[in-house]
Parts: sequence; structure tokens; C-alpha cells
Amino acid sequence: MSTIRLTAAQAMVRWLSVQMTPEGERFIEGVWAIFGHGNVAGLGEALHGIGAALPTWRGQNEQTMAHAAIAYAKTKRRKRALAVTSSIGPGATNMVTAAALAHVNRLPVLLIAGDVFANRRPDPVLQQIEDFEDGTVSVNDCFRPVSRYFDRISRPEHLLTALPRALQVMTDPANCGPAVLAFCQDVQAEAHDFPEAFFTPKVWHIRRPEPDARELAEVIGALRAAKRPVIVSGGGVLYSGADEVLADLARAHDIPVVETQAGKGALDWRHPLNFGSPGVTGSDCANEICAKADLVIGVGTRFQDFTTGSWALFQNPARRLVSINLAGYDAAKHGAIGLVSDAKITLERIGSALESHKFTAPDAGLREAWFERTAVVKAAPDGAGLPTDAQVIGAVQRQADANTLVMCAAGTMPGALQTLWDAAKGGYHMEYGYSCMGYEIAGAMGIKLAAPEKEVICFIGDGSYMMANSELATAVMRAVPFTVVLTDNRGFGCINRLQIASGGAPFNNLYAQSQHVNFPEIDFAAHARAMGAFSVKVRDIRELEDELRASRGRQVPSVIVIDTDAGAGTGAGGSWWDVAVPEVGGPDRLVRARARYDEMTRQQRAFD
Repeated sequence: MSTIRLTAAQAMVRWLSVQMTPEGERFIEGVWAIFGHGNVAGLGEALHGIGAALPTWRGQNEQTMAHAAIAYAKTKRRKRALAVTSSIGPGATNMVTAAALAHVNRLPVLLIAGDVFANRRPDPVLQQIEDFEDGTVSVNDCFRPVSRYFDRISRPEHLLTALPRALQVMTDPANCGPAVLAFCQDVQAEAHDFPEAFFTPKVWHIRRPEPDARELAEVIGALRAAKRPVIVSGGGVLYSGADEVLADLARAHDIPVVETQAGKGALDWRHPLNFGSPGVTGSDCANEICAKADLVIGVGTRFQDFTTGSWALFQNPARRLVSINLAGYDAAKHGAIGLVSDAKITLERIGSALESHKFTAPDAGLREAWFERTAVVKAAPDGAGLPTDAQVIGAVQRQADANTLVMCAAGTMPGALQTLWDAAKGGYHMEYGYSCMGYEIAGAMGIKLAAPEKEVICFIGDGSYMMANSELATAVMRAVPFTVVLTDNRGFGCINRLQIASGGAPFNNLYAQSQHVNFPEIDFAAHARAMGAFSVKVRDIRELEDELRASRGRQVPSVIVIDTDAGAGTGAGGSWWDVAVPEVGGPDRLVRARARYDEMTRQQRAFD
């Protein structure tokens, strides 16, 4: 067997550079890196040596670099991914939040965290966490509960098994998620005779599991027996590439479709069977369809509580639940009739089995009434006063076209966008599994890198901007243009409204209600300009629309700041959400809120 002598770090990057997609592209397109003493001498030198065969980019924060990588993979529909490397200590733990985000959303990212010395000679090294009772623990063990695959590379030859296992997980449609390799810093620099065959290019195919015949027959039987079915379209529809099949199935058999946050944009909003989104941030027409459905068919969805209205949404006493999912864990939730299979293949089989069978067509007037209502709340304001978030969305909507992709993650806008945004096919990107504040700007950069042909518009509140804005500078340096619409309601307006709606007193969310000495007046436009972006603060909706048009064609990010009303909600749609209210010890406002809470919990309808 012929061998080649390389350091472990050199072997890692060489191997990653030849892991290919069926289209002939690298599966790991490149590496985001911030170097420290735990990775600069070993992995950093190896990345320098391999050059353009595995490009390296520098960001500003390990968490947000990983957010950019995750957004890239989501935009690529999990067919390509990026790696992120950090030093040991805080650099590594900065990535734990991003790992959790990728885990919840079932998205591939390779996190390579520097680790302590395997030989333990210099222990304890700078930034080393010591467990008084377990000498094998390092800070990277924090990744274990939030990674799909975790391994510690404490010998060079560990790469021979660890790297293929990591890629296998990242390309597995059922188990997809973050792979974490804790790479001991002395081992990175240690030489080993690796088999040359290890570096033979490999093509990674993403499998499409066929449905079990018995499970498929049971689902088809349930469908034929149903009178009012509804399909809940999740992110798995997009990752499977089942969007066109779903559109055809719905039209052929008159089955209404509702879309989760992850699944929104699979169908164009104009599709006559697309009734919008269900649940807490859903449309009136979707929630009415779901309340009456006797068969709820989830396709590629986790049935998160926002989607189900905390399981108070589906009110038909005859209701049954079907869950079509690649993950057996998800397919079995809530006593569902589970079908473990690829979404595209399954929907094709169901369509063939139904032949010419049609259900009673849903009332098209529900859609028409919904769009009439949302047009009112999104219309430009007539008079003075701060605009609402719905009016900001309306302004962006009027300037959008089929090429526009809107994105967000946390605060007011995710719910408002799911409720109100009319998404063109493929024009919506929401990180709402983890709803991670700080994902937005890094995520927008990752989306634009993955889809440079798209006009990417990032909605972000002042709270999220304050948490993580530094990758705006990276986007400027890399000339990655996108448009940021920064709505400033002077605090955490979304949670303030939830606090009040739950019977609480307004406290510690808006700056005006916080225990501060000075009320902040933050010039977000000046801050963004200081990082090299084009930035402007607009006075009203008309100026916002003017600046949206002007932002097209720039080669750096554009940040448009607008003050908004902190008190106004979306003004349309929605359903109840289970947020526990104190049972005793409160004033009248809490007593009333608890009575309402008890009333709604009695309406929760479990399927199991």
C-alpha cells in the first residue's frame, strides 16, 4: 500500500478538498476561519498550503461565521456545505449556539474546533477547562448534545474514520446536521503516513429512501377515507425538491396546502391551493382550513408548536394525523400514521394512487378575503405617526419581484413575514427552528454567497442588530451585496407585546421600561457606514421604497434604517400560543390572563 507523509491537518484539508457532489463541485466549498493558538500553526498552515483547492475566508465571530455557513447550506438545499474552524476555549464555545441552530434545523455544517494537547505535556494550556473528576473532558464536550456527529481527533489516524463518518452524517437526509471534530492542537501538527487511496476523490450522493409498501398503503387508505384533508408543507419538501410535485398533487386532487416557516416558498403564493401558513403566525384562511380538517398530512415537518397552535389548532373531532418524513423520530410524533420516506417519491406515489380522485374543493373565497385583509394592514399609512412592521413589509413587497428573497430569524419580523409576506416560489428563508437573534446579517451573507443571482433582503430589528452585526464588515470586504431593512422600535418590541398579552407588566424589554440611567439614541445608520456599508435612515414608508429601489446594483450591503411602532402587532391572522401564565400571586391582569390560558389549554387536542 503506497502512503504519503502529511501532518494530520494537511491530511484533513486535502481529504475535504476532494469530497464531491454529483455535479462535480466540492461538497465542502470552503472554510470560514478565525485563528488562535489552538488552530493557527496546524490547521491554519495547512489551509494556507492548499490555497484555492479549499478556500479560506476570515470572519469576525465564530458564531456568525457558522451562521453564514448554515444559511449557505440551507439555500443550497443541503446539497453543499461549508466548514468553520476555531481555536480552543471561547472561540470553540462561540460555535455551540450555531451548532444548536444547525441541529434544530437539520442543516449540515462541519465545525472544526481546536482542542487541548493530546499528549498533555503542557497542561493546563491557555483557555483549557479542567474537569476535576474527568481528565478526558475539554470545553468541546459542550458540543455533544448539539451535534449529530462528534469526534475528538487525538491521533492522526483517527481522521481515516472520523472524516468519512462526519460527511456521511452531513449528507444523510434523515440524520443531517452539524458534525463537530474537536482537533487536538498537537495532533494537527503531527505527521503520519496516510494511505494515498484515502485521498481519492469521492462523490457523495444524497439518498432518496423509498416508502414502505404497508405504510404507503395505510396513508393512501386514510386519504381515500378523508373528506377534508390538508397538507402541511415543511422544509423537507424543499430539501427533497418536491415543490413541483406538491403543487401538481394539490391542484390535481383539490387538496389545500399550508406552509410552515421552513416550508414557505415551496409554492408560489398565487397557487390557488396555497392557503398560507398555519398556527400562531398563520393566515386566517389556513387556520380555518386546519380547524376543520379531518386528515392532517405533514410532509417534512417537525410539527413545531407555532405550526400547530400548541396543538389547539386542529379542532375536528374526527381528525387524524399523517407524518411523511425521512426521520422516523418525526414520523412517529403525536400518534401519527407514520411514513418514513423521501417526500418527492412519496407524493408522486400518492398522486398515482389517487388517480382521478378529487376532494371537495376548499372555498376560494377564504383566500380572497385573506388577501383583501392583508392588503389593508400592509398599505402605506395615510397620516402621521410611526409606521407598523406590517406597513414596512408592505413597502418591501411593493418593490419586490420574482427574484427577491427575504430572510429573517428572530423578533417581530419572522411572525409578521410568515403571516403577511406573499412569497414567490423560492423567495423565502427563515431560521425559525432556533429563532436565533444574530443570525440575520451573517445569514443574509451566506444566502447571497449561495445564490448570487438573488436579490436578498434581510429584515432585522434593532435588538438582533445589537447582538450580532459584525459580519456586515465581512460582507463589505468580500463585496457581497444585500439589503438590510433595520426596524428600530427601541428595544425588544416582540417580547414586550408577548409579555403584555400574557398578563405581565411591561418590564425590561423596551429601553424606556428598563432600569437604565440614560435612554440610548443609537445611530444605526452611522454604525453601518463605519463598517463600510451604504447606509441611510429614512423618515417614512415613501422614502423606504425609494431607497429599496436605489439599493439594487450596489456592490456592498445597503442598510436602510426606519423607526417603527413598538406596540402594533401584525393586525391580521394568528392563533393561540401556549405561554404559561402564573397560576397564583398576581394582580387582576394576571388573574384574567390565567383564566384565558386555562380556557385555551382545554382546547388543546392531542392526536395520541
